This record gives sequence, structure tokens and C-alpha cells, in this order.
Amino acid sequence: MQLQSKLAILADAAKYDASCASSGAAPRNSVGGRGMGSTEGMGICHSYAPDGRCISLLKILLTNFCQYDCLYCVNRVTSNVPRARFTVDEVVQLTLDFYRRNCIEGLFLSSGIIQSPDYTMEQVVEVARVLREEHDFRGYIHLKTIPDASPELMQRAGRYADRLSINIELPTAEGLKALAPEKDSAAIDRSMARMAVHIGESRGARKEQAAQSIVSMPQSRTTRRASVPHFAPGGQSTQMIVGADATSDRTILATSARLYGAHQLRRVYYSAFSPIPDAARALPLAAPPTVREHRLYQADWLMRFYGFTHDEIVPPAQAGMLSLDMDPKLAWALAHRERFPVNLNTAPRELLLRVPGFGVQTVERLLAARRVRRLRHADLARLHVPLKKVLPFVEAADYRPGRALDATDLAAQLAPPLQRSLF
Repeated sequence: MQLQSKLAILADAAKYDASCASSGAAPRNSVGGRGMGSTEGMGICHSYAPDGRCISLLKILLTNFCQYDCLYCVNRVTSNVPRARFTVDEVVQLTLDFYRRNCIEGLFLSSGIIQSPDYTMEQVVEVARVLREEHDFRGYIHLKTIPDASPELMQRAGRYADRLSINIELPTAEGLKALAPEKDSAAIDRSMARMAVHIGESRGARKEQAAQSIVSMPQSRTTRRASVPHFAPGGQSTQMIVGADATSDRTILATSARLYGAHQLRRVYYSAFSPIPDAARALPLAAPPTVREHRLYQADWLMRFYGFTHDEIVPPAQAGMLSLDMDPKLAWALAHRERFPVNLNTAPRELLLRVPGFGVQTVERLLAARRVRRLRHADLARLHVPLKKVLPFVEAADYRPGRALDATDLAAQLAPPLQRSLF
């Protein structure tokens, strides 16, 4: 099979993996003619997949052959999709060629499971090793790891990759057992825990070395200590499928909160289930609304940056599901009107972060400004916040919302406008 045909098959097979961010990499560049690639600066072109997803990494599978029969996966062993497999050298050359053309900023590599988890993981790690050691590639590398692979291979992967990830696949162990019986949720959890330990040890050792660094005098014979090698400096991430089973949003967020707390994950990605050809009867016939995926990302953001806990984001009255009509922060505020309005000049940071329409940077600017003077209505306009959403929930030195929060149709007033159909 020609390389171009392989690329068409294996790039298309990788488009369902959403955990493809390139943040958190160690700073590297090729200034002075050293190696190729950079994780700094801008200027990288972006490609677009046929479904509209923006791709700045070469996102491919090593192979879409797979010995597992996960019911939700288009590449499962019983699927009749066209199959292909790259060699290690082919992936290396594709990565270098695309980088030279300024089409990508790095590589995202995953794979179906062939022969055994260790064999597959060894091939994936070898791609990263060749890029780093033989070609001095300094761009971004994200490796999708295999939970059943040996710890030694995981350690090697962390030496070469900027970020590692293990897909949890489904939010609950029961769901995974029903739709992917060959995968073991306990093994996935153990692999995440080991990875978190290695990442933490590497960061701790580097901080300790930086604190104890010795400044040598000119012409002194003091030997410099070798720097502690990075281990996946971008941390680890995971992805779960939404809508393949009946798991509620409340349970999904509880799983994410556990992963963030137990394994210090950098990011949890949510991927709306996409119906596949010749699907099993256990799967739904239609995909969930895409806005559900969007609401989960918003709720995830509230947990990570706004101080919300997972169990307060989803109202009990909604049967464990997020509202599709409004963002979860606004829904929470409307369900807790007794907490508002908040005074911009006296409210603590934690409460300001819960005001609909306020972002983290906006709150920091408000806190900085009120140290020198009292905040007024005009200050909100200068910050370019959405006043229609914000004003019912705040009060300032020259502004009171009155009984705006008592309006029975407040939710309808603040709901985002619907885009009309073009047809």
C-alpha cells in the first residue's frame, strides 16, 4: 500500500481522539542550528479535518488493526473498515516532512493493539526515540499509551514525550465492562497512578535541583551536575466517550473530579459518541447533542478554575443532567439566587468567580482595581463583560439591581439567542 493511502486511512481513523492539545511542553527550539523543531512561539499552520476539527499536530494511528472488540470503536477487530499500518520509519519521515512544510507543530501518535500491548507500545515509543535521538527533533510529541504495557515501556515513553495519555474510555467500570469487556478499568487506573508518580518525582527532582544550583566562578573546575531529565512535562490526560451508554453528566463529572484529584491529570477530554457502521445493538442509534459535550467542558472548567465541586454543578432537579439551554454557571446562579447580588467592592474572590459572565482574569482585575478605589458601574463596561448577564447578579458603588433577580422569566432573558436556520 502506498504511503499516501496509509496516511488517508490512519489519519481519518485518529480523528475521533480529542485529547490533542499541545500545551505544557518543555521549552525547546532549534536556535543555532541544533536539531529541528520548536515548542515555542507562533507561526504554525493549521490543517482541518473533513469534519471541521482544527489540527495543528500530525494526528495519526500507527495502525488501525486491533485485537480488541470494543463495541463503540470503528477500528474494533470485527469492523470491516480498510486497514493499514505504518512502519516506524514512515511515521518519522512523515513527521519531519510535515514539519519542514510548516504544517504541524508536532506529533500525536496512537495505535490499535497488535500482537500484544507491549509490542505495540514498543513500536510507539520507538517512533519517539528515533525522532528525539537520531533526528534531534525538538517539536511536540504526545503519545497515547496502552494501560496493559509494562511499566518499563511507560517510563521510556515519558522520557521522549511531552505529554502522555491513557484513555479511560467510559466514565464507569460497569460501562467499560459492558462495551469493552477486554479492557480493565483497574489496569487503566493503576497505569495512571504510576504515571502520576513518575511525573511528580521528575518535577520534584527538577525543583530541588534548581533550588540547589551552584553558581561556578569563572575558570573554576567545579563540575556541573547533570540536569534531571524531563518526564512528560506536559503531564497526562485522558478521554472519555459521552453518550455511548446511559451514564449521567453528574456521574461523568464525578469521575473527572476523582481523576483530577487522584492522578493530577492535566486535562480530561469529552468526546460525544459517534454512531459507527454495523454498530452493536447495545449502542444508541443516534449521537448525543453536540451541545452536551460543550456543557461538560464548561462544567469541567468550573471545577478546575472556578472553585466549583462536581456535586454542586448539576442540580438535583435535572435527573443528573446538565441543562442544554444555558451554561452550567448561569444555571447554578439562577438556582441559588439567595447568594446574589454580590458587592463588587466587598465580596471575596471565591464568590466573584461565581458571577455569570465573570472570567478568572476579569475577577483578578476587579480585585486589583478595588484596592485603590471603589468600583462603579462604568468599570464593568470598561472590562467588556457581558453586562446583560452580569448586572442582575452584582451591585457596585453607584448601582443596585433592584428586584431583577426576582423576575420569573430571568432565565429566558439571559438565555443566548438561537441562530436561525439558513434554510
